[in-house]
Amino acid sequence: MKSLYQGTKDFFFKHLKVIRILFIFSVLIFSIREFGKIISEVNGSQVKASFESQSPVALIIMLVLGLVAVLPMLIYDFTIVKFLPGKFNPFYILKTGWITNSFTNILGLGGLIGASLRANFYNENAKPKEILYAISKIALFLLAGLSTYCWISLIMIFGFDMDGILSNYWPFLFAGALYFPIVFIITRVNNSAFFEDLTLRREVTLILGSCLEWGSCAGLFIIIGSLMHVDVNMASVFPLFIIANVMGVIGMTPGGLGGFDLTITTGLILLGVDKPQTLVWLALYRIFYYVIPFIIALILFIHDYGKRINEFLDDIPKTVFQRTAQLLMTCFLYFSGIMLLLSITLPNVVLVNSFYLSFEPYTFYFLNQLSTIIVAFILIGLARGYGSRVYRAFWPTLVVLLIAICNTLWKESFPVNMSILSIVLLLLLWASKGSLYRSRLSYSWGQRIMDVIIFTFTFTAYTFLGVYNRFHHNFRHGPFKGFFQQPNAYLFPSQQVWFAGFLGLLAASLILVIIYRYFSTKENDWLDQPFNAERIRSIIDEFGGNEVSHLAFVRDKQIYFYSEDDQDQVFFMFKRKANKLVIMGEPVGNKTKFSNAIDQFMIDADKIGLSLVFYEVGEKFTMILHEKGFDFTKAGEEGMVELSKFTLVGKKHRGERALMHKFERDGYEFSIVNPPFDDQFMDELKTISDQWLNGNSEKGFSLGYFDPYYLNQAPIAIMKNKDGRVVAFANIMPTGEHEVTSIDLMRSSDDAPSGIMDGIFINLFQYSLENKYQYFNLGMAPLSNVGRSRFSFIDEKIANLVYKYGQSFYSFQGLRSYKEKYVNVWVPRYIVYRRKSSLIFTMLQILLLVNERVGDERPRGPFKIISQFSSK
Repeated sequence: MKSLYQGTKDFFFKHLKVIRILFIFSVLIFSIREFGKIISEVNGSQVKASFESQSPVALIIMLVLGLVAVLPMLIYDFTIVKFLPGKFNPFYILKTGWITNSFTNILGLGGLIGASLRANFYNENAKPKEILYAISKIALFLLAGLSTYCWISLIMIFGFDMDGILSNYWPFLFAGALYFPIVFIITRVNNSAFFEDLTLRREVTLILGSCLEWGSCAGLFIIIGSLMHVDVNMASVFPLFIIANVMGVIGMTPGGLGGFDLTITTGLILLGVDKPQTLVWLALYRIFYYVIPFIIALILFIHDYGKRINEFLDDIPKTVFQRTAQLLMTCFLYFSGIMLLLSITLPNVVLVNSFYLSFEPYTFYFLNQLSTIIVAFILIGLARGYGSRVYRAFWPTLVVLLIAICNTLWKESFPVNMSILSIVLLLLLWASKGSLYRSRLSYSWGQRIMDVIIFTFTFTAYTFLGVYNRFHHNFRHGPFKGFFQQPNAYLFPSQQVWFAGFLGLLAASLILVIIYRYFSTKENDWLDQPFNAERIRSIIDEFGGNEVSHLAFVRDKQIYFYSEDDQDQVFFMFKRKANKLVIMGEPVGNKTKFSNAIDQFMIDADKIGLSLVFYEVGEKFTMILHEKGFDFTKAGEEGMVELSKFTLVGKKHRGERALMHKFERDGYEFSIVNPPFDDQFMDELKTISDQWLNGNSEKGFSLGYFDPYYLNQAPIAIMKNKDGRVVAFANIMPTGEHEVTSIDLMRSSDDAPSGIMDGIFINLFQYSLENKYQYFNLGMAPLSNVGRSRFSFIDEKIANLVYKYGQSFYSFQGLRSYKEKYVNVWVPRYIVYRRKSSLIFTMLQILLLVNERVGDERPRGPFKIISQFSSK
């Protein structure tokens, strides 16, 4: 007999988990089956009617009390931290306690969920064993309150002679009532180390928390019934509620599911409550005590764990989430604005269009033409700011949305679909706030074109319909009668209504301009920094320059400085065109800081809605930019003369040798003049420059122009005739290092002999070699060797066609042929732009920029635009 007992015991403990799972499923299956029988006997329309009969005020009270009823469970968490080392922020305990208890309520699993969550939340300073012990001590008192109420229920049933139906459950109540006294005695009598820190004060706190927890749920259940106006003795409901919870605990199912529901439903029906009301009562209790707190807890849990995951994944999930919310919000603002415009410009046409009508329930509603058209354009204006991620757009968008939502819901008697959409919109607005970081709006060409199309279409359509509305009789019976199959569809109620809308259109356009100006207002803009020659020189002197660094002294470009530890490291030369900052050449300064400087420049530009474009940069630098999200296209090749290999000896330079002998015979003399230059010398050069320009305007950006300040920054090479008069000059472009040199301006007078510039070049080659330079830069051959491969990009292939067949407006091949007389190294140069930017717009903006006249923003014609690409 003893061995049988021992074998049974061993089998039971060995398969305890399986037996427990089978027991739980058995209870669930039995409960669901019995509960299903009750539901099958209920009329669905009666349940629906009972739900709909609940007033909004009653539902709000239930919601508030449901949230309050959860609060006593937080006492467990404020107590558990006292058993653990370290200190926890009260707000953190409040948040984690809400998550833990709400999850435990609805998921349960015998306390496994609650224990796991608490072990995760409070493991910062505690060992796993300490956490396990603390959780175990708390778990002992979770049912203390229910046990206490079992005693009270027994007293109410037998002491106050309550309904005899409840007396049948006395064994369950009595078993539950014994739990608390037994636990209390054990914890007070047992002197083991496990209970050493379980003081009487902490024990009383836990008992009080448990009593408040179970008492608040019972109170909520009874108040819900009272708000439903259920005709039942609420004094009998209290012990029934306690009995149902005991059955739920015995069933060990999550949230007492099955055992509690079957017991409470059966008991209420026996107490005289009709079945539809019973089901609605139970459903409302479950919703307000379990579901809604769980949803809040789930949001907090996702936020908490999402934060950890987000940190682990370097902010990528947060960025994607915020960006998605911002894009959806932008789309909705455009959608709402355009839908309102359609309802105004094509008033009756859209109302018979099934596609429009399918979206109409999700749009805003306004009473008159004036308000509708103004709000439509305000929404479009806000969409532009929100789409550009301007942080100033948030509060205006919130205000306009609240006004539009309130107006729509009020006028249409709170439709369900629009009410849900309104909540979603406000959540999207809140979620996307973090993605709005730009300080102002920078209008791109694409944005301008879109807005012009929207406004032009609206203005044209509305004006046309106004004319048609005025003369609709003639349209109906005249030559247009075939076009207007439904003439009345285009009519307004009156000419006054149309005119009010037309005034609204004008007012809306003005408001749109004001909105854009508001979004575009500058705030301590670094774009307007004054020219600082000392900072530029200090960088070049310390780190060296490059082939275009001398163009900084032209002063037609803005300078962006990158500094570390209050010391300038790098500078960029740039000029703005639309929403682009076009950077001339590669940055200048400390090459080891280029990557950091680019990143910072991109961040600063992005904050004001601008993107970077690099013009004429080398392969190595292009690859650096490519890793930072840039795309590129080849602009051409730059010709370099390797000075150590240059010589006039040989058949190739026979013509140049003859030219130099001719200049020598005719008494022409080459010399280098160092600054500063006197006024007489500058006047002489100015006369030559004016003759060379022949009335044309100077260009800037990739070229210098005749400016005394600029020319005084470096030596000038001149050619004098036998009378000692200067007939040609070229200013030298120092780079701050003895590797590459070049020239910028090349000007000759009307009486200078042919080939004078070749004479200057050849003398400069010799001068540069004597001064230890390795290369002489002869500038760009635009479109050279671009798109020659069959696998080249389409834009590069088009450029190759221009190079081959564009001789009528620019000698591309002729320029390369001329430079090939001297060049023995060709270096590819690229235009690098942000990957999402339009290449067509980018190229047009560069062309306009490099062809701007000095002192004038107006671009030249197409022939002059192409020629500017020669750079030097």
